[in-house]
Amino acid sequence: MTAIESPMPRSVGRILRPRTRQTLLLWCFLAPSLVIFLLYRVIPVIWNLVLSFQYWSPLKAAEFAGWDHYEDLWFDDVFWQALWNTLIVIASAPIGIALALGLALLVNADIRGRNVYRTIIFLSYPLMTVAVAIIWRWMFDERVGLINYAARTFDLVDKPIPFLNSFTWALPSVIVANIWQMLGFYMIILLAGLQNVPRELHEAAAIDGAGALHRFTRITLPLIRPSLFLAFVIGMLNAITSFDLVYVMTGGGPGRATEILVTYIYKLGFVQTKFDSAAAVTIVFFVLLISIAWAANRFTGGNAGAVETE
Repeated sequence: MTAIESPMPRSVGRILRPRTRQTLLLWCFLAPSLVIFLLYRVIPVIWNLVLSFQYWSPLKAAEFAGWDHYEDLWFDDVFWQALWNTLIVIASAPIGIALALGLALLVNADIRGRNVYRTIIFLSYPLMTVAVAIIWRWMFDERVGLINYAARTFDLVDKPIPFLNSFTWALPSVIVANIWQMLGFYMIILLAGLQNVPRELHEAAAIDGAGALHRFTRITLPLIRPSLFLAFVIGMLNAITSFDLVYVMTGGGPGRATEILVTYIYKLGFVQTKFDSAAAVTIVFFVLLISIAWAANRFTGGNAGAVETE
């Protein structure tokens, strides 16, 4: 005899149907964002990866190049200079975060007019990067710059310092401008983390005799670790993709003193029309970003930004 399967219970069908509808509705809402992410993120990365292994030009057919472009980078002095400058700019992100943490602690305290201070500090972030670059280029100007004027007024220097035309001062000047622009945004992120720290923990530790420094290192810092990680990742991405800031302030000069990977990619691709070589640098750039973000996550415990679920 052929076994006759029993129909699915109505209760199971009633449970599955709403879940199926919810799943379809969820994918409908996610579809536009996923399509945009696919078109503007995933496909360009894949295309750059393919292009980096080809000899490619808009006027001729592509030919397989193997690892030639990556081997050329190994002997490219400009690439290594741009990579070194990029690492220096990345290393400057913790300086801005440390300054922002001090400001966040200050405006989080019960002081008079703290909302005004928060607004003033945050005002630097909404400014366009090009405007920030123009402001700081004027401030660092050798002849009419505010910084040189103040330094000569107070007899700190005998002659003006050519900040943006000096191999020594050009990159630090760009870093100062970048930190200044991001300072307010770092402060907001860290301030949100500080406001989520329960006051009861500090009060209990103070009753037990813990000092302010001990409470800060043992309570505040561990609890704002996700905020610190988020600020570092955002700062890292902003620091090494600040093409407009570097290009307007120095153009990568003098020489290659302020050349970073993103400006080098631009010059390879759109000035020298070496799109295949630019693709190879882009892949190295991408791997560098992923590696630093992974290392930062491991440094903060390996679960920074994780969401706890029941």
